[in-house]
Amino acid sequence: MGKFIVVLLLSLSANSAIAKECVVLLHGMARSEDSMEKMSKQLKTDGYRVSNYGYPSTSLEIEDIASKHVPQAIADCGNAKVVHFVTHSLGGIVLRKYLSENSIIPLGRVVMLGPPNQGSEVVDALKHVPGFEFINGPAGSQLGTEEDSVPNSLGPVTYPVGIIAGSSTFNPLLSQMLPNPDDGKVSVERTKVAGMTDHVVLPVTHTFMMRNDEVISQVKRFLKTGEFEH
Repeated sequence: MGKFIVVLLLSLSANSAIAKECVVLLHGMARSEDSMEKMSKQLKTDGYRVSNYGYPSTSLEIEDIASKHVPQAIADCGNAKVVHFVTHSLGGIVLRKYLSENSIIPLGRVVMLGPPNQGSEVVDALKHVPGFEFINGPAGSQLGTEEDSVPNSLGPVTYPVGIIAGSSTFNPLLSQMLPNPDDGKVSVERTKVAGMTDHVVLPVTHTFMMRNDEVISQVKRFLKTGEFEH
């Protein structure tokens, strides 16, 4: 009985410590907070406070999303001692833009899922096609691979960042526009950013990686330890 009580107290202590940490979730382009709900539930089960924030990804430019909506997402963390981030796709670029101009104290760790950190050739090929901006909004057209695109203008990251890239696709047409391997929207190589802490490639697609059990497990590991399992 005594051993059980000690184990229980240690468990409660660990959960109490993690409860002081908040994880902000930023979804991808043309998605909503619903796409991150499975991630949110599992992080809450682990004891984190979670801000699963929905923002208008298809009606604003990246600069406006970053300045107007990231502060609101952080505010949902209340008095958390540490603020972590988990982003998908566009969400990673929005966060990089915000952190290039603002400080979060104390900033914890950042996990990016399928981020177009060096842009995407899909955007290069399709951004002038009629209907592209209607579907993807002005932010979508800012994610090309040219030197002055938003992702390529942001510089190295200076905080702990773990990146999960996907290597599977169910859209061979888009994959033909990309250097392989890719996740159907972003090549593995272009998910990388100077200054990143860790990088791992998993057999998942861009569209559904945030709901994948292995991805979620790797997210949890990086948030706790600062590294992925390789």
